[in-house]
Amino acid sequence: MAKQQASIREIWMLSREYGNLAGAGGVKDVVSQLSATLARWSGRSVHVVLPCYGFMDPKQLGFKRVTDPLRPEKELRFKVDLNFPEEDRREEVTVWASKQDRVNIYLIDAERFREKQSVYTYTAEEEARFSWQKAGEGHVDYFAMNILLQKAVIDLIMLLGARPDVIHCHDGHTAVLPAMISEQSGFRHYFRGTGCVITIHNAGRGYHQEVSDLAFAQANTGLSLPLVRQARLDECFDPFLAGAPYAVMNTVSENYARELRETVDDHLTGWLGHDLLKRNIVLEGVTNGIDPSIFSAKEYKKSHIAAGFDPFGDTLLEGKMKCKTALLEQLAGKGNKIPGIRQSGVLDPDSSAPLITFIGRLSTQKGVTVLTDALEKLLDERNDFRFLLLGTGSRYAEESLIQLTEKTENQGRVCILRGFDTILANKVYAAGDFFVIPSQYEPCGLTDFMAQLFGNLPIVHAVGGLVKVVDGKTGFSYEKQSVVALCEAIERALHLYTTDPSAIRKMQRQAVELIHERYTWGTVSKEYLKLYKKAKHKKIAG
Repeated sequence: MAKQQASIREIWMLSREYGNLAGAGGVKDVVSQLSATLARWSGRSVHVVLPCYGFMDPKQLGFKRVTDPLRPEKELRFKVDLNFPEEDRREEVTVWASKQDRVNIYLIDAERFREKQSVYTYTAEEEARFSWQKAGEGHVDYFAMNILLQKAVIDLIMLLGARPDVIHCHDGHTAVLPAMISEQSGFRHYFRGTGCVITIHNAGRGYHQEVSDLAFAQANTGLSLPLVRQARLDECFDPFLAGAPYAVMNTVSENYARELRETVDDHLTGWLGHDLLKRNIVLEGVTNGIDPSIFSAKEYKKSHIAAGFDPFGDTLLEGKMKCKTALLEQLAGKGNKIPGIRQSGVLDPDSSAPLITFIGRLSTQKGVTVLTDALEKLLDERNDFRFLLLGTGSRYAEESLIQLTEKTENQGRVCILRGFDTILANKVYAAGDFFVIPSQYEPCGLTDFMAQLFGNLPIVHAVGGLVKVVDGKTGFSYEKQSVVALCEAIERALHLYTTDPSAIRKMQRQAVELIHERYTWGTVSKEYLKLYKKAKHKKIAG
């Protein structure tokens, strides 16, 4: 039995995001890179399931229809129960499959998914078609989407006759599955040897996928009403609380796990961490990893970056200067528009001044208000740096930043690029000298890793997973979230850039060395394997 408990050969993952197929944040990178790393081990099979959204063309992406094991001449087609209160309903599902980087990827094809043009929110095109689908706002049927995905996965596993050792559920979008396969007759027998892991990528308000209508939650999930009531947080059915008793739970950094359970910062989650603590649910912490090979010189060329560079070589600063010069020249005038990007402001093409960069969502969580106020203060006090931002978010946040570009005294010093493009993001990482992350809270953070691998030193608020940036060694950090503290950290970085370039070079190398030492997926995946074994043991021990 001990050998059976320790054997993890078949892994299934559920996610709303994955790699280049569908993404909105760091989850896509975590799921794809962790899956690919785990699949490299001989004798292990890894399967990932996500929705087939309307912006995806499965055939063009190399996917083929999954056939029915009992009738190989026909495509697999089945119906999933998705009841509403007082109405029994079923929705039809087909499945696409492909193998990429040794990972078996399945796309759940259903009308509810095909009609969506973005992973989590409506697009401007959707709003133009139906005025109630407001661009940037979340899908109104988010809960039904999540449950449909989870039920379809359960049915797919059973129809294929698969026997997972573990099912890894990513975020609140998939966190109900452990309860469904443990409490519903038939499922609990089929999956009696399958452990479950729930990873909380973000526990902040708005990320739980909770629903206030308990009758709807009960009908949709098929769980008993007493269980639905037990899983309440602030009177809403919370997927994390529903799945917690039946899974091993973790979040994406050790410090974030501690903050959720031990500090008042947990109020930002609606006190989820403290509720888990009351229920005696252990919340593990595993800091996300990254695959440094993605940022190799070969990959730079694919991203059309002016010059690749070896983080351990002597040509890093020369390579960065070429990248910086090329991007500054591109942003020096309004004539060269970047497709899909709305540019406000231009940058002086002189590359001698330090370039401060930011890439991310323009939201309260990301500390954009603090950043905007700090920039305004620094721009008024000094003229020896440039600032470049790539991202999109609330209209208010965007307008506040655009106003900085419109001031006469800021011409050539501030550039705001609204939108997102992966190649452009890599150019920004490669060109930047400093990368600011003033997040109010941050479960882990991957942009600090990405910046470091491009020789772009992070300036971070030391919260959550951002504590992995070591002040004065692999970047700069500040403790208290305030405009003054952020300004002081930026000024320290600018001073060192001007007075001691060799110290900057040393920090760049130390940052990359630390990633290779502690944070590659080859290292981090071993921590997940421990969780998988613990989850399987928990299920078998019953």
